[in-house]
Amino acid sequence: MAKKEKSLFWASYADLMTSLFFVMLVLFIGAIVVLDQERREFKGMYETSKKEKEILDQINDATKNIDSTYFEYKEEFKKHKLKISVNYGNDVDQIETLPELTQKQLLAAGVKLRDFVQETTSQNPNIQYLLIIEGQASKIGPEAINYPLSYRRAYGLKQFWENNGIKFTATNCEVLICGSGDGRQSGTGLMREKTEKLNQRFLIHILPKPGQTNETKTSNSSHIVK
Repeated sequence: MAKKEKSLFWASYADLMTSLFFVMLVLFIGAIVVLDQERREFKGMYETSKKEKEILDQINDATKNIDSTYFEYKEEFKKHKLKISVNYGNDVDQIETLPELTQKQLLAAGVKLRDFVQETTSQNPNIQYLLIIEGQASKIGPEAINYPLSYRRAYGLKQFWENNGIKFTATNCEVLICGSGDGRQSGTGLMREKTEKLNQRFLIHILPKPGQTNETKTSNSSHIVK
């Protein structure tokens, strides 16, 4: 009797171990399948991000090649300087008060920017640009006046371009207008001249909108109008 019970015990024990073995085998296979799926997803995400980064790198490199007649790329600041002298008088925001030659140069620079955006977005329709027109003012006048003055200068440039047929809204380019005043509160010290009179101007920043391609890493290119 004892021998029979012992035999039944080992038979049950063997069945239990066999069941546990199959359970562990199923869990192991399931883990392998899940890990393989995650590996494939990670690989796909990596390849997609790599491709998108290559696209953005190409776009950012392209911004360095905007017409050198009007733009000079500054490697140390990763931005362009517009080689046009635009110096407003004190408390003046009308572009019409600038010399005729300066107005023609600003018009030509606007055409180059528009053509650049049109060309790059036609090659990659998923890319959009953010164009920021930023007005500035010198510290010669009161700080409270300089901020609205700088905004009016930026708005005046946008109107000047639009009145002459240069529009960016139809070329995958969002336009924002802002005024940084005399720089005492806006943190634009690195983008200002030591001679205050030369800061009576505006800045132009053109930045790719990487969110349109699900890119996770951004960079930018800016243009200074002097």
